[in-house]
Amino acid sequence: MTTRIYVWEFPVRLTHWLNLISILTLLFTGFYIGAPFIHATRENQFIMATMRFLHFTAAYVFTASLLVRIYWLFAGNKYARLDQFIPASGERRKNLTDTLQYYLFLKKDSTHATGHNALAGLTYFLLFIIFIVEILTGFALYSESHVGATRTVMGSWLFSILSTGTVRLIHHLLMWIIVPFMIGHVYLSLLAGWLEKNGFLASMFSGYKTMKG
Repeated sequence: MTTRIYVWEFPVRLTHWLNLISILTLLFTGFYIGAPFIHATRENQFIMATMRFLHFTAAYVFTASLLVRIYWLFAGNKYARLDQFIPASGERRKNLTDTLQYYLFLKKDSTHATGHNALAGLTYFLLFIIFIVEILTGFALYSESHVGATRTVMGSWLFSILSTGTVRLIHHLLMWIIVPFMIGHVYLSLLAGWLEKNGFLASMFSGYKTMKG
């Protein structure tokens, strides 16, 4: 016997897909800005300017999306709230241990969770922190060629602590954490959908998961 449960509210689904689109755009344009691989053949081709514009636009979209998702950690339903990302309760810590043992092949059966399991939740929480640092370092670099109070608050103050080269290095290295995460996220999502047969992938469009019980 199965039950359809409304798990992922619209703001969660919206920010999920906005993050995906903006991150892919940031990755492609960021690679180009760091090491241009398309060259102009005419004087009126402003490829670098276009790439920078797309990069900055995607950065604003990504920042807005992340702020909405952080707000929804406190305003959302029980599957979206902060306690799903920090294993503070004994139940979540046990789920974290069980899930980790399952992925390390130390346990045969996985512990199914209606929302995020504790390991996934903790991983996403750490990823949020990485996203925040990536945004701050990005806006700090952006402030080198742009002025304004918003950009100052959002990142240029980092230069009073770190050198430009260090900020740029952090911004670049964090990208190489985000890339393998995205690959692993896609793989584990496909795996979970196949093993659990609960409409996991479809739930990120509809919001509903099909649970046994």
